[in-house]
Amino acid sequence: MAALSNYFNLEEITTARKVSAAVINISGRQRMLSQRTAFFCMRLVGSENTAERATLRENLLEAIELMEKSHRDLINSDSTNLLSPPSPAVKAMYFEAPLYLDQQVCEYIDRIKALVQVPDGELGLENPHLAYIVRAAGGDLLAAFDAVVSQYQQESEIEQFEIDLKQVELYQESCAATSKAEAQAAEIDRALRELKQTQAQLLHSEKMSSLGALMASIVHEINNPVSFIYGNLSHAEIYTKDLLYLLRLYQEQYPNPSAEIKSQIQQMDLEFLVEDLPKVMSSMQMGSDRIREIVKSMGSFSRTDNSNMTLCDVHDSIDSTILILRNRLNSKIDRRDIQIVKNYGKLPPVECYAGQLNQVFMNLISNAIDALDEAAKNQPHAALKISICTELAGFDRVRVRIADTGSGITAEVKKRMFEQFFTTKAIGKGTGLGLSIVYKILVENHRGTLRCESEPSQGTEFIIELPMHQT
Repeated sequence: MAALSNYFNLEEITTARKVSAAVINISGRQRMLSQRTAFFCMRLVGSENTAERATLRENLLEAIELMEKSHRDLINSDSTNLLSPPSPAVKAMYFEAPLYLDQQVCEYIDRIKALVQVPDGELGLENPHLAYIVRAAGGDLLAAFDAVVSQYQQESEIEQFEIDLKQVELYQESCAATSKAEAQAAEIDRALRELKQTQAQLLHSEKMSSLGALMASIVHEINNPVSFIYGNLSHAEIYTKDLLYLLRLYQEQYPNPSAEIKSQIQQMDLEFLVEDLPKVMSSMQMGSDRIREIVKSMGSFSRTDNSNMTLCDVHDSIDSTILILRNRLNSKIDRRDIQIVKNYGKLPPVECYAGQLNQVFMNLISNAIDALDEAAKNQPHAALKISICTELAGFDRVRVRIADTGSGITAEVKKRMFEQFFTTKAIGKGTGLGLSIVYKILVENHRGTLRCESEPSQGTEFIIELPMHQT
């Protein structure tokens, strides 16, 4: 009601209705008074009771006074705060031919006043004032009052129609203004959501870019000394073999060494050294290969140039992600190792933003690990496995399936899982950005698809499909 009052002046409308009703009521009362006074006049003339005549004279004077006051109210707008000036049509009825209602009313009132002043002894049915009063109340004056009342009613109906029409117009304006305001509010709300989403994505991208830059720097710093070690290990292995061969020749050619040499052989446990040194070299080679593998994976994962698409090996991207996350896959105090089962099909290179694709696999595999951590708390002996399957999906698309053996998710969570900032993790454990960013990368940036299949206690599987070519 408060809102509508801004468009509808309810007080003004109510006052207009009151004025119209009051005018019609007064006009009707004038008509009634004319008939009533005529009846009193006839009783006054016909009565032979002095007391009754006195009472009738008083009643007539009161009625005439009321009639006179009502007449002034109708023709003079300044005489009351309730009535508005009469319309030109009504004024013509009062002051112009053929009705001359003002003249008739004044003459009627004067005749009644004159009749009231006639002494009792002179009152009779032949009195000219009585004849005029009876004739006017039942004829011309009554017809004039009926015409005025009818005119007021017509004007009231027209006025009410105009008010109703104005209400309709104002209501339409109100609805239009309300719709416009609601549309503006919805647009502002949408812009605010997009702004928050863009801000969150920029922050996430900045973090990934910083992480990629940091990893690239670490890779560069590690790669040089690792390459130096790796490149010299083969030579060290050859040298070691040659020295051990030379040592055996000495033992064969000089089977009886001096006491000092014998003492040194015993002190250094030469037999164990000869047996263990090849193993040490082999372990160093394995460690060097392992470091080179990690450096290679970090280098692959740290690609942050998303300005141009390149051909990417999906399997390399998955393997580098798994290698980065290997520490999370290892056993902990409260759970066993998480097993990674790979079932790779034969896939061609895929045109994509390599750094963004790494983000996709990082988020999905990390979520799978989180789900298995949670499942291990509730079921210590549950199978902890992540299965990754790749295959062709038609002649121009590839499909990647990442499934876990966790607790699964409910239908309600599935409906909202790709919403920004929606998370089922505890405060501080998740931001609700991972899956929304994954969805944006796959669907908006790569024209791909992402869907989830999951049932409570049945694990969860994310299915990715990407076109091989974007252009």
